[in-house]
Amino acid sequence: MWRVWLIFDPRRALVALFIFLFVLALLIHFILLSTDRFNWLDGPHKAAAVAAPATPAGP
Repeated sequence: MWRVWLIFDPRRALVALFIFLFVLALLIHFILLSTDRFNWLDGPHKAAAVAAPATPAGP
């Protein structure tokens, strides 16, 4: 394993890893925010058109 760090600079590799993980976390959070079920900021969208209640037929 130590030979891998002879090929890659540890500081650059760890910075690149942290940047990748941060971008991945942002992407996942924005995908979740775009869904109706997991949008914790706006909440679920209610249906705009609610069906009128059925009236019973008269005699």
